[in-house]
Amino acid sequence: MKIHSKQKSARRRGKPHPGKPRLLVLGCGDVGMRLLPLLRARYRVFAVTRDAANAGELRAAGAVPVLADLDRPATLRRLAGLAHTVIHLAPPPGTGELDTRTRNVIAILPEAAKVVYVSTTGVYGDLGGRLVDETQPVAPRNIRARRRVDAERVLRDWARRARGRLSILRVPGIYAADRLPIERLRQGTPALAEADDVYTNHIHADDLAALVRAALHRGQPQRVYHAVDDSRLRMADYFDAVADAVGLPRPPRLPRPALAQVVSPTLLSFMSESRQLANGRLKRELRLRLRYPTVAEGLQSVTAGR
Repeated sequence: MKIHSKQKSARRRGKPHPGKPRLLVLGCGDVGMRLLPLLRARYRVFAVTRDAANAGELRAAGAVPVLADLDRPATLRRLAGLAHTVIHLAPPPGTGELDTRTRNVIAILPEAAKVVYVSTTGVYGDLGGRLVDETQPVAPRNIRARRRVDAERVLRDWARRARGRLSILRVPGIYAADRLPIERLRQGTPALAEADDVYTNHIHADDLAALVRAALHRGQPQRVYHAVDDSRLRMADYFDAVADAVGLPRPPRLPRPALAQVVSPTLLSFMSESRQLANGRLKRELRLRLRYPTVAEGLQSVTAGR
């Protein structure tokens, strides 16, 4: 990535460069690629990738690709101060108690930056199916969720120190036409019996991309938002709805003790937490009308596109 010498001088003096404001996207996967078309008209977007093979796709989507690796701090140094608006979509590392990637990110964030961080609803652990809002304390039950809680804390500490504007989107299961549990249904992986089933929450990938953009423009400082739709679905009911939409058999249902014998511990952990998340703050403050307010409406679009 080359930056003109006049741009470098302007940045050192703290003056904005003429033209579109810069925006940095970290972790440009599926949701990031859906987000880029929503940003490019207003921002000059820089998208970090650690694989040069992704550069062409990012350019075609309207972003300037930047080769860097969130696990290698030395590769991030040239990003320091590049943009005062940052979207952090990158997941934590797959091991350890801490999110070392987010620790590397805050080292390159300028003071008073606007940051949107995409976290997970898994930070709440098991709520026994209760409906809660964003004031609910976190209580992560697995190491994946603990790393997300760590990332949120690190970013909040940075925001307090650096006068940053941080918005946290806690995201549930993301679905779209190409993000459905098709293979699971084909394999006939069992779901929980009704008496043991858990509540899950959902958001369509396109709506999540729109929510990230809304948080950039309307998110309140140091604010958490539930990026969830209006659905009130149990997990097995979701699998049934997907099966019906794509013309596959509904999965068999088993009591929890029997299910524990046939699924992996990781899968069982996802089927052991029950919660319903209110999205009133999303509607009041971000003022976004979801394109797919319920899973049923989202799956109708899948069926229509078949």
